[in-house]
Amino acid sequence: MKQLKQRLHQIDGIFFHYPKVTLLLILAVTAFFASRIPLVKMYSDFSDLLPQSHAYIQLHNEIRDIFGGANNVIVAVEVEEGTIFTQENMALIHRITQSVDELPGINHNLVTSITHRTVRKVWISESGGIESEPYYDPSKPELDKAALEKMEQDVITNPRVYGLLVSPDLKAALIRGTLNEGALDYEKTFNALQKIRLDESTAGIKIHATGQPVLIGWVHTYVSQVIQVFLITASMLLILLTLYFRRLYGIFLPAAGIVLCTVWGLGIISLLDYNLDPLTLVVPFLISARAMSHGIQLTERYFLELAKDNHSEKAARRTFESLFRPGSLGVISDAAGLLIIALGSVPINTKLGIYASLWAASVIFTVLLFVPICLSLLPAPKLKNDYSQSRGISGLLSTTVSVVGSRQGAMAILGIASVLLITSLFLSAKVQVGESEPGSPLLYPDHDYNISSKAINDRFPGSEELFIIATAKKKGGLKDPEVLGVIEDFKNYMLLDPSVGGAKTVTGLVKQVNRILHNNDPRWLQIPDDELYVGGLLFSYMASSPVPGALKEFIDTDEKNANLVFYYKDHKGGTLRRAIHRARTWIEKNQNRLDKVSLRLAGGTIGVTAAVNEAAFDTNLIVIPLVFLLIFMFVALFYWSMQAGFLMLLAMTFATALTYAYMGMAGIGININTVPIIAVGVGIGIDYSIYIMDRIKEEMARLSDLGAAVRSAVNTTGIAVGFTASTLILGVITWVFVSDLRFQADSALLLSVMLILNALAAVFLVPACITLFKPRFIVAANGRRADIKAFNTNSNNENRISTDAA
Repeated sequence: MKQLKQRLHQIDGIFFHYPKVTLLLILAVTAFFASRIPLVKMYSDFSDLLPQSHAYIQLHNEIRDIFGGANNVIVAVEVEEGTIFTQENMALIHRITQSVDELPGINHNLVTSITHRTVRKVWISESGGIESEPYYDPSKPELDKAALEKMEQDVITNPRVYGLLVSPDLKAALIRGTLNEGALDYEKTFNALQKIRLDESTAGIKIHATGQPVLIGWVHTYVSQVIQVFLITASMLLILLTLYFRRLYGIFLPAAGIVLCTVWGLGIISLLDYNLDPLTLVVPFLISARAMSHGIQLTERYFLELAKDNHSEKAARRTFESLFRPGSLGVISDAAGLLIIALGSVPINTKLGIYASLWAASVIFTVLLFVPICLSLLPAPKLKNDYSQSRGISGLLSTTVSVVGSRQGAMAILGIASVLLITSLFLSAKVQVGESEPGSPLLYPDHDYNISSKAINDRFPGSEELFIIATAKKKGGLKDPEVLGVIEDFKNYMLLDPSVGGAKTVTGLVKQVNRILHNNDPRWLQIPDDELYVGGLLFSYMASSPVPGALKEFIDTDEKNANLVFYYKDHKGGTLRRAIHRARTWIEKNQNRLDKVSLRLAGGTIGVTAAVNEAAFDTNLIVIPLVFLLIFMFVALFYWSMQAGFLMLLAMTFATALTYAYMGMAGIGININTVPIIAVGVGIGIDYSIYIMDRIKEEMARLSDLGAAVRSAVNTTGIAVGFTASTLILGVITWVFVSDLRFQADSALLLSVMLILNALAAVFLVPACITLFKPRFIVAANGRRADIKAFNTNSNNENRISTDAA
């Protein structure tokens, strides 16, 4: 271990022996990365949100081109007075339907509306054949009162239209469209849809729009706000740096660290050919802000060292020697925590984990090395008084210093921490997997998207679809009455769930056509017991429609796969778990009836969201413990002490447990967006504890008194920790007040809570544990004081020789 440290010191000497070359290399790499920034692409890719290895997503990929996927555009036309059955209203619905059918990337075979050609009324002709026609004929737009009344009655008697495409109170009509996932352009589709809403808006009519493409389209409209947030945050950070340091170096160098780190990070994204997703912007933003925190630590220490002998180069060298290794440990911990995110099965987090870990690792060069090298080359600033005694904020820490440095105070801190940890276990139990409220958590409840979703769900069975695929064992097997009986029983069982608003299955179609063939006698609303008869009913319905693929929304062309659609009013975590649990329960209890058909879970928005939630939960179980384990190993190896590792583990456990408690109280669920935030918070927050612990160790070597070492560390590094934490929080909290994306605001609050908790753990819990338990790697540090002095003497001799030669 001693030899390793000597080698590290030799590397330090190389950097400072050729400071200008080192600085030029850093700037050259920065210039290269800057040239790559224009190539960075910012967009959302729906496939990046899906855990491709999950069984539900594999089913989704299999059926999306047949029955549709989760990229549905849902538009509702609502009249404030009367019903939709007027000549003007039907013409309006038809125009909007046609416009939806012309959206970029729309699947024309999967558009449904009361006025669309694929939605038809069916009846038996005088000759005994089945005929059909659309409810609305655009070639005959003039409708008299009698025609409108007949259309209304025809709709009411068709359960496939009434309630599903026309609201039960007849005041709203629904238009559904599915996008081809291979040709997605969310921004273009969203802009076209918004133009439809704007052009067709009129008094007494409300046009609502929801669905995944609409949601992502709204998110894209707020990307420009990121620039506004960055400018506001940068201004705030510069003001804070000015108030804190009141010196040019203290303002310029931490700010330069942010710029260099950001350039390197964006260049890395470009080189990897990754897209920068608007949903993940908070993480890279935090990494760059954290770079400034390291810059503050270095600059603060430089001024303290400079106050000792007013020798700039020596102060920069001592600053580097003291903070480069613990700073690098913190950066490596950050990078490792971010890289582990890539182990999840969701591509968006895999990409984030890879590029964000490299972005974070760049801080070693852009800040930890760049700032001390700059300080060694720049002329020494003038200090008007003793810098170590001029920090006004130190008075705020006087009580903390006296508490953590005494045995009684340390015991009280550990007692309070224990109570908080126990309490957090109960509150953490409230954290849900998935969303805890209806609508989208990405946007605020009063946003147009969530208002539209609520309006549609209030009037219709639900905008959230669950697809269950019934697969017969043989081609044409769906005509078997036994198979249809299984499907019907499953459907009836699922409809017992009060959160299910309705269903659409092939059995409903068979029963309805059977009734039509028997003069609409309701007693014939049943499944025939003859396979050939069922086949005849399906053929009669298909033949009655001049539109190809009339059965496509129900079964595939081989009559082997049927799509069972169930409508839900929200995709809350509890709703999804109940839906999936009910489906699985029925399947498990009826295995003896599934010899001719299998039921496969799950597609549609409900199935896809359930897969994402399950993947997020599994990722949470993997990522967070692995982050803990890696940081424990890094710290233990770096200090060659298991006690050091356990000390950091305690600090991480305290902050993370209370973070989950906050999530439980705030109603923030575990999903693909929050798992990375937690992992980032753990990695970044532990830096504070590492800096404090390392400073205590250093002060112990200097003072040979543990109490004095703890007090000195808290009164120096504790000040910088408090300021850097405050700076980060004030920078991140800007998202709460500026961004119209609720997710960014919630993420900012979550990160702020984690930063506060980690700072408290660093300033109170870590020193208290060291005071009480006197870990050997700290206490034994004073035994190596002579070695440190010898090394400093050699360094001073080298500097003197270099100066004489110059």
